Amino acid sequence: MPVQHPVAVTRRNGQSRTRAARALFAFAGLIGLSIGAAASAQEYPARDVGDWTVAVSRDKNGCFLTREYDRAGKTTLLLGLDRDGTNHVSVLNANWSIKPRDELSLDFRLSSGGYAKHGAVGIAADGKQGFVTSFEAKFPGYFAASKAFDISRGDVAVERLNLEGSGAAVAALRECVGVLSAKPAAGPAAKNRGERIPTDPFAPDQPRKRKR
Repeated sequence: MPVQHPVAVTRRNGQSRTRAARALFAFAGLIGLSIGAAASAQEYPARDVGDWTVAVSRDKNGCFLTREYDRAGKTTLLLGLDRDGTNHVSVLNANWSIKPRDELSLDFRLSSGGYAKHGAVGIAADGKQGFVTSFEAKFPGYFAASKAFDISRGDVAVERLNLEGSGAAVAALRECVGVLSAKPAAGPAAKNRGERIPTDPFAPDQPRKRKR
């Protein structure tokens, strides 16, 4: 179950604040690769799971699920999961005044527990402003088992989000990441090797390198 104290990116001292900020700034810089920009991956095409959409991120380093809520500012909630098991959560709204790279301290509550004074960083994407944060590795499971996701800034309510159908959506998210992990993309080294080395270098008709 989620704990009642800050985890993952919580600021405990000056050094941990710096590490947390760096990690979240990295998420903030990459989040545009996910929101509204799914990859056209044949391995796992984007699909709707109830009110949620599950797709591969553009960099193909993971997958994300997203949902838009019909309210003022059209709040968008996104949960991303990478191949290495790290996760990131972003929430955006067209009416919010958060600026990119703003450092925030927010309270998050799921159905069975929460995270107090949890670090987040401001982002902007698709004409909306919001924030991105990350949680412990077990967070997607807590998210899947919850009916609601409440966010506040001290005594000020930020959002109250219905997570109905999140269980099936997270299952599809994990399936998507599993497909990506089973078919790693060929890196530059593999590509270069393929250009230099023939399938059968011992075949009699293979061209030989010219001597210099």
